[in-house]
Amino acid sequence: MKNLIIALIFISSAIIAQTFSEVDRANILDALEQQRIAWNKGDLEGYMNGYWNSDSLRFIGKRGVQYGWNSTLENYRKGYPTKEDMGKLSFEVISIEGLGNNSAFMIGKWKLDYPDKPSVGGHFTLLYRKINGKWLVVADHSS
Repeated sequence: MKNLIIALIFISSAIIAQTFSEVDRANILDALEQQRIAWNKGDLEGYMNGYWNSDSLRFIGKRGVQYGWNSTLENYRKGYPTKEDMGKLSFEVISIEGLGNNSAFMIGKWKLDYPDKPSVGGHFTLLYRKINGKWLVVADHSS
């Protein structure tokens, strides 16, 4: 019986792992790249296109858990009121894991470079879901 349970767990894991494709990975990386491009143009609304436009979006930062797409956008507007304040954003993706065919988990680093002051940066974890065929961030923990 124990061997049957272990075999079922192994088969289930293999099936789940197979449902997250290289196309999905490429689409998630492209979504992140589109966010970087929008940020570097000073386009916060374009940057927010990578997030789930829902009151259930979760953003976890130094102030704790914040909920909602509009709240997240307003927090970005307060923290980065001008294009100059936004700096030049870059990402380093450390890993992406599929969590079935409609979810993925990313770990990475972010960095903002400025011409006249020191760079700032940190790490992030993103939970993506495929919603209506589009990969969107549903939870962001950035530090």
